[in-house]
Amino acid sequence: MMETLRTYLQFPFVQYALIVGVLIALCSSMLGVTLVLKRFSFIGDGLSHVAFGAMAIAGVLHLADEMLFVLPFTVISAILLLRTGQNTKIKGDAAIAMVSVGALAMGYLLLSLFTSSGNLSGDVCTSLFGSTSILTLSQTEVWLCVGLSILVLLIFIYYYDKIFAVTFDESFARASGTKAEAYNLLVAVVIAVIIVLAMNLVGSLLISALIIFPAMSAMRVFRSFRSVTVCSAVMSVTCAALGILVSIVGGTPLGSTIVAVDIAAFLIFSCIGKIQGGIAK
Repeated sequence: MMETLRTYLQFPFVQYALIVGVLIALCSSMLGVTLVLKRFSFIGDGLSHVAFGAMAIAGVLHLADEMLFVLPFTVISAILLLRTGQNTKIKGDAAIAMVSVGALAMGYLLLSLFTSSGNLSGDVCTSLFGSTSILTLSQTEVWLCVGLSILVLLIFIYYYDKIFAVTFDESFARASGTKAEAYNLLVAVVIAVIIVLAMNLVGSLLISALIIFPAMSAMRVFRSFRSVTVCSAVMSVTCAALGILVSIVGGTPLGSTIVAVDIAAFLIFSCIGKIQGGIAK
């Protein structure tokens, strides 16, 4: 198996897939901690369905570069979703559910009515559960992903203290002069960017797993925000790399394999957490 891995790792398409997969996993895990702690976990699922709907529109319009349409569409939806969620008439969870189901349904409807592909089921399945297009990335797409990932990481590091304050005590942060709404909006926009980047890696239905599982796993063992964030990032990168390699060697679905590895890691960390709790008692 090691010899097979060495052979595969010599190919540029495998190297590109690993670079993009690791960067997406790193970005999603760092923001995932904030989403879980703020009870915003489901927003990733809602925005991923919006991205699917945008991708369907881009496909119907036969756009050469789908990301140029999907990315701004998803970012705008994140802003509107956050604003709508603050409306007293439509609560946040209801707004996310409405957008999630609506975007998914409209995306499938558009594809079924206007697609010229002879394999509609295959196209939809690919968009929802990930595809092998991660293995056909061009150098330009890789550099675009690298640039956006670096931007996301720089934003997180630069605004770390503000994100920390808004995450744990939004009322106090607002009282102390921090513009909580602006930083909530920043987190939503960054998550939208990550979701668009992750579409080809795990598919729209599995993106939430990439965001939530590493954070939940780290919380089984660590307690401080910094420790949870670092552990979540390391675990997410490791699981993504391992999942990609297993998928390439074993011929299994890429997105599902990465999520399966994340689930296994969560179970391991849960056991470690229980052992720590038992020892502490």
